[in-house]
This record gives sequence, structure tokens and C-alpha cells, in this order.
Amino acid sequence: MKKLKYQFLALGFGLAVLSFSFREDLFLVSKNLDIFASLYKEININYVDDTNAPKLMKIGIDAMLDSLDPYTEYVPESEIEDYKLKYVSTQYGGIGAGTVFIDGKLFINEVSEGYPANKSDLKAGDQVLSINGIAVKGKDRPEISQLLRGPKGTAVDLVLIRDGKEMTKKLVREEIKQPNVSYSGMVGDGIGYIKLDKFLENSGQEVKDALLAIQKENPKGVVLDLRNNGGGILQEAVKIVNLFINKDQLVVTQKGKNVEKTIAYKTLNAPVSTSLPLVVLVNGNSASASEIVAGSLQDLDRAIVIGQRSYGKGLVQQTFNLPYNSLVKVTVAKYYTPSGRCIQKLDYAHKNAEGVAERFADSTMVMYQTKAGRNVYSGNGVYPDIVVDAAKLSPVTISMINKSLFFNYANQYRKEKPTLASARTFQLSDADYATFSSSLADKDLSYQSRTERLLSDLRAEAEKENKSAEVKTDLENLKYKLTSSKKTDLVSHKTEIKRVLETQIVSRYFYEKGRIEQSFQYDKELAAAKNLFANQSQILAILKGDGNYKVIGKPTKATASID
Repeated sequence: MKKLKYQFLALGFGLAVLSFSFREDLFLVSKNLDIFASLYKEININYVDDTNAPKLMKIGIDAMLDSLDPYTEYVPESEIEDYKLKYVSTQYGGIGAGTVFIDGKLFINEVSEGYPANKSDLKAGDQVLSINGIAVKGKDRPEISQLLRGPKGTAVDLVLIRDGKEMTKKLVREEIKQPNVSYSGMVGDGIGYIKLDKFLENSGQEVKDALLAIQKENPKGVVLDLRNNGGGILQEAVKIVNLFINKDQLVVTQKGKNVEKTIAYKTLNAPVSTSLPLVVLVNGNSASASEIVAGSLQDLDRAIVIGQRSYGKGLVQQTFNLPYNSLVKVTVAKYYTPSGRCIQKLDYAHKNAEGVAERFADSTMVMYQTKAGRNVYSGNGVYPDIVVDAAKLSPVTISMINKSLFFNYANQYRKEKPTLASARTFQLSDADYATFSSSLADKDLSYQSRTERLLSDLRAEAEKENKSAEVKTDLENLKYKLTSSKKTDLVSHKTEIKRVLETQIVSRYFYEKGRIEQSFQYDKELAAAKNLFANQSQILAILKGDGNYKVIGKPTKATASID
């Protein structure tokens, strides 16, 4: 009895401490709000020059939130619609066309099949002069979007230049739907494929519909492609995992400082398939909800993960409404996969002297186990079971992309060749590549390679140490060799350059669907998945944790990918 009495006293003391701490926090919040409000008022009333009160407040809010993490952000009323399109909804009123600025001029660069721009025969390469009588010169990206978007059924008048001739196009806005699943179907060798680009509204249902359609083809396996998927709504991720996992299974747990933000998410419905072999593709741009799906299916030994290490965003955000139709998105919790691991990469709670969040050290990683007993580790993203080296673009290719040289040639190719036989098998001929190379003769292909940057650093270091004269000849010889080697870049990087150019060309004929299909022939991760499905013993070995195959254990520098 006496022991029980002491336990009650201890509990009461603990609650009192918590109550005092809570009151202390509230007092500090109230005190600092008073200080901030008074400061804001005095600045606006007494500052020597005129101030822009809303802008000043926005700067102050942004600076405060920047000290936390990049996912906690304030959204004023003027940006609410853009916020919803980015994080919530996949629909908006518009014409179904993308635009790009090149040398200060606005061009159509992408047309979505079946929407007003496509129906009115807008083409990539058309220069836009005005939208509804408003000249586009001097406008920025948000202003252009605002002019093109609007309620369904309203008109858009465009003045364009095509092949040197001015023309006018009258379009009527429609409801533009940007599906979460951009492609699904069979990709050869009896393999089904679902490409999921985002986790916005209805993404769970879209994946389910795609999976049901694929199952009618009696596939050997299914590939869920989450590469370059930055995430979205957590609950949609749970629904997608549920398609492959039985009801009432733990998928993810979020834990926050506020106990109300600690929630365990379990599967709620009957699955579509618990036995169909499944591969999930990830890369360094697969983040957040993508990592929940990949990490959970890996922890539950339901899927093989192929690709490169994922981004490492283990944080959960929630939106809160603010006065005057604004809102704030706040990081409220970290999430944990079924094994108990958190895959958060950067430590925002302990930034360095420059205010930069650094990676959690390898020494802080903790080992966990999957349902079948395989070892997995916390921190730094989801590590794939089978690693495929990431494709990296060369400096010359990046330079040509940035200078829109692929864009211009693809437009010209489309004018000269009205039809293309097939997206899946299209490859640029050597003759066409030679024509493309010749078209670059008068173009600026200047760029600085990594080796040239290192050479520049070496020259600067030699000057600091007063050794310039001693190494001058060697440095000049190396510079000459580097300059000479760049002249052959169009030959040495031909395969890579052709692939990028082919993607641009195919999109002119077959839009986004064709671009995806054309990429299959070069897709190393997809090829690895097909090889895996052809070897059931390898699948079983990986899921058992056998060491006969390239299965990631504790992450090392050698297996890390670039984010």
C-alpha cells in the first residue's frame, strides 16, 4: 500500500511538472508575440522610408520558418490555389500546354493529348506573343500560369508565331486532369508496369485500377515505378501498400512531440494481390510517401526494391488554417516503417555553424529487421535490395539541355517528318545524329567540365603557394588536352545524347505516353526487374536474406547514390 502511495505521488509530481512546463511554454509564446507585434507596428509607423507591410511580414515569417526545415512553410491567400495543385489536387482549369522561356521569349514546349491545346493544333515550338490581349513580354512564370488557367468553359485567345507567320488561336479552357499514374500496362516478358508520379488525391484508386487491369493479363510480376516521385498524401501511400498486404497490417507510424500526432496507420481493406511478385523502383528523388511505400513493402518482405538509395525524407507535415484565408504547413512528426526504422537523412534539429542541416552520421544508424528477419537500417533513405548504378548526364549534354538545343532540333525534325512508326522502338539513325551534330556548328556549346573546375582550383592553389611558375607549363599542357578532348564530346557521348534527343522527338508525336514507352528500351532498372522475375530462386533468396545476390546490408559509401 505504501509503495502504491509513492507511485501516485510520483505520478502527481510528474503531471505537475508537465503542467508547469506547458504553462511556461504558453507564457513564452504570448510574451514573444507581444514583442513581435510591437516591433512590427513601430517599424511600419516610424521607419524613415515607406515600408510594404505585407511584404515585411512575409519576409519575417519566411525567415522564422527557414530556421526549422524546408517543409514547414507559410502559404498566403494569393498562393493557395498553386499550393492545392502542388500538394492536394490533380485538377485545374486550363488548356493543357506547358511553356518555356528561351532567350526571353515564351514558347509552347509540351502539349497534353486530348486537351484544348492539342485539339487546336498548338505545337511545341510555337512562340506565344500574347494571352487574351496581354503581351507576355516581361511576364514571369506565375503570371503566365495565371493568364493560361481559369474556370472551365472560359475562352483563351493566343497570338502565336509559327514558321515566321503570326496566327491567332481561340481555345476554351477545360478541366485538366494530371493523373497520379502517368502510365500503366504490360511492358513485355509478361511483366506489368505502373508508373506513379505523385501521391495526390485518388492516387490509391488509380494504382488499384491499373493493378486490376494488369491482372487480367496474367502477369509474371508487377513493377511499381516510384522513381522521381517526391511524395504527397500519407494516407494514399497506406492505401497503395494495402493493395499488396492483408487487412489490419501496420504500414507506418508517425510520432510527434504532440501526443495527438502519434498515429499508427494500418491497412483497412482486403488486398488485391498478396502473392503476385512485386518490384518497387526507387532513385535519389523518391521521397516521403514513396519511401513509406518502398520501405513498408521491404520491411514486410512483400517487394524487392531496385534502383538507388531513396532521398531520405522521414517527416510528416500537416496544414493549419490561418486568418484571412492563409495557411501554414508544419512538420508535426517523423514516420517509422513497420520494422521501426526512420529513414530521415538530414538532422534539422542540430544544424552546423552555417545553419546547414547535415546528414546523420553512419555511427548513429540503428539496425532493424524485416518481418522475415532481414537486416535493414535507419537513416539516409531506403536502401534497395538490388542496386543499379544511377545514370549521370555528361556536362555537354546538360549544357545542350539548358540551351534548348534538343528542343529546337526536335521541333524541326517533326516538321520534316510528319509521322513516326512506333514510340517503343524509335531510335535516331546515325545519319540523323550527324545532321543534329552539324546543326550545332554555330551554337554555343561552352561549358566547364568537373576536371576543368579542378584544374582551375589547382591553378588558384598554386598561386597561393607561389608555385605558379614551377607548374605553369604542366597546367597549360593539361588545359590544352582538356580543350582538345571537349571537341570530341559529340562523338564520345553520342549514345547518351541520342537518348535525350530521342525522348524529345518522340514526345512531338506520341506525347507523354510515347516518351515513357520509348524509354523502356534503355531502362536499366526495368531490365533488372525483368531479369529478377525470370529467376524465382533469386527472389526467394533475397527475401530470405541470403548473400548469394547483391542484397544491401548496412549501407556503405560504396552503395550510396547521389540525391
